[in-house]
Amino acid sequence: MGGCPLNLDFGLLRRAPDVEAANLHAVDAADRLLLDLASGAGWPTQPGRVVVLGDHYGALVLGALDAGVRGIRVHQDALSGARAIDANASALLPGLVGDYRQLPLGAALLEGASLVLLALPRSLDALEEMLAELAEHARPEVTVMAAGRIKHMNHSMNELLGRYFATVSASLGRQKSRVLTATGLLPAAQRPEARFPLRQSFAVGLEAPLELRAYAQTFGGAKLDPGTRFLLEHLEIPPAAERAVDLGCGNGTIATYLALAHPRLSVHACDQSASAVASTEATAAANGVADRVTAVQDDALGTLPDASEQLVVLNPPFHMGNTVHAGIALKLMADAGRVLAPGGELWCVWNSHLGYRGQLEKLVGPTRQVARNPKFTVTVSTKA
Repeated sequence: MGGCPLNLDFGLLRRAPDVEAANLHAVDAADRLLLDLASGAGWPTQPGRVVVLGDHYGALVLGALDAGVRGIRVHQDALSGARAIDANASALLPGLVGDYRQLPLGAALLEGASLVLLALPRSLDALEEMLAELAEHARPEVTVMAAGRIKHMNHSMNELLGRYFATVSASLGRQKSRVLTATGLLPAAQRPEARFPLRQSFAVGLEAPLELRAYAQTFGGAKLDPGTRFLLEHLEIPPAAERAVDLGCGNGTIATYLALAHPRLSVHACDQSASAVASTEATAAANGVADRVTAVQDDALGTLPDASEQLVVLNPPFHMGNTVHAGIALKLMADAGRVLAPGGELWCVWNSHLGYRGQLEKLVGPTRQVARNPKFTVTVSTKA
């Protein structure tokens, strides 16, 4: 299969079920440049040889399908992104939905791959984890084409690719975007040793340090978030609570702390990131509470029924990808309000300058400030 023109109208791509806003886009210039260069170089002729990593909302998957590529394997860590890919494919290329599969990062995704299209992540750790899995499972002659916005790229990305591949070249810039192409997979003995999950431990007022584990696409890695630390210092558990919900569990700090500090509690931990779910499971296991922490991948609290919970704990994100945006935090707060039973509590920590108290009053119920320092505010909102 040679280079094929792209006929897809990328303006029709949507972010849903992720937040939609005028300054949030489902496709960018890096996606377009990557597809153009891949098409110009010629797609693999055999179905099942193309893998797409980190495609945010489906631009890369649908662009490759539109160019005639079949049997594409896809990994998108965020559940909202994975669902957006499916929604866009169903809406724009309904006859080709069966020509791609979404898979977890690992052998089933990467075995036999000869071309990998990669949307460069923000984190070098995330890039290294992808490269380590790719190097272990893909074909020796695999080509990796990794695209990003120039303002988010750095020479460390080139150097990291160079630890796995003999040749790394950069395209000319176009619309503030660039593609790095890597070929010549190095032998296993010349590649770095795998180092995930990441590991750190922290004193948080328990009998023993809290052991944190994190796979690379988990926000914050294996660090103890300072806002989370501040929240844990002031968190009070309702006397009658037998279960807690850790909404946006990340590396599992809150879920595991709750299980350790309050042996009567079972904890439902959820995150839209598959990496975060795996990290929470690893953290709970490392601290001996895996039997009381259940981690699930979910879009907010979509798997929980209305008015079903007495306690939700939340440290909301304040960005979406590379864009600062309050939409995701408000979505999480609203869903917490939905699942809380009357009298149930949402404990929340947030950057003080964001001023979420009014929104918490509106979305959940009466809200009081529990603690505040120069950076963070801890509040508790009670469902009316």
